[in-house]
Amino acid sequence: MLLAILMFLIGVGVVMGGYTLATRLPAIIEARKLNQRLADLSSPIVTEGEAVLVKRATTGPLPAFDKMMAESKAGAGLTRLIQQSGVNTTPSAVVVMSLAGGIAAALLTSILLRLPIVPIVAFFAGAAAPTIYLMFMKSRRLARFEEQFPEALDLLSRALRAGHAFQTAMGMVADDLKEPCGHEFRRTFDQQNFGLPLRDALFQFADRVPLMDVRFFTTAVLIQRDTGGNLAEILDNLSHVVRERFRIRREIRTKTAHGRFTGLVLLALPAGLGVILTILNPDHMNLLFNHQTGHMLIGVAIVMQIIGFFWIRQILDLEV
Repeated sequence: MLLAILMFLIGVGVVMGGYTLATRLPAIIEARKLNQRLADLSSPIVTEGEAVLVKRATTGPLPAFDKMMAESKAGAGLTRLIQQSGVNTTPSAVVVMSLAGGIAAALLTSILLRLPIVPIVAFFAGAAAPTIYLMFMKSRRLARFEEQFPEALDLLSRALRAGHAFQTAMGMVADDLKEPCGHEFRRTFDQQNFGLPLRDALFQFADRVPLMDVRFFTTAVLIQRDTGGNLAEILDNLSHVVRERFRIRREIRTKTAHGRFTGLVLLALPAGLGVILTILNPDHMNLLFNHQTGHMLIGVAIVMQIIGFFWIRQILDLEV
């Protein structure tokens, strides 16, 4: 009887939950879209000493800390990093996750490895993990933006040739392209649509997307507005330059593929060799895992492997 009642309650809960989700989910999605649009305009825009745009702060788990961080240079840098990464979070949430990750990593390593310095290193590594994740998401988002940017320039050029104003053409690009390029053009279009001068909106655009191509685009548009000229032709030339840079970059990646593969092999070889030796001769390898000197040697080896991996990547990272 208890099992039948329990199954009945579970069935009622599933049905009611599905009905609630089906009826309220569209309103929740629309509300989140509205909040995202308002959050896009939350950064203070100052021109000639006066704020000219609506300011709406997004609070995290520690609102007072968010307010304090907004007034500091480090907080402004962290906020910019969050915006550029596209992750929906706040500086206080990043700090809370950093502290939690650092404490968890320190406790785990103190249980597994009985060395006084290892938990300290693990704490800093765990605390840096959220920031490293944001930097990774930023680089991936900027790479996607850079791939979409030539298409955005072509759309702008065609819209200008069709007789549309530059601001209207930016709105058309925002509607046609996906995240992240369409989102950034939408923010710029909304900012100048809400009263921000186009020059300041473009400067904000170049600050949010720190790419050389975006700076070229901003400079070309502002010079054309001051001196005149065929903006559609300028955008076509810029789109051609961006595509040529992509072609050269792909050629470089093809020619440096051997070096990048060598770096991955050198990174994986010691770990794979350690696993094989542990399987073949566990008594010989247990001395490395059970002795304090062995723990120290493992830590040194890991640090040197990481340094060597990033060193190889730095050698193969060629700017185009």
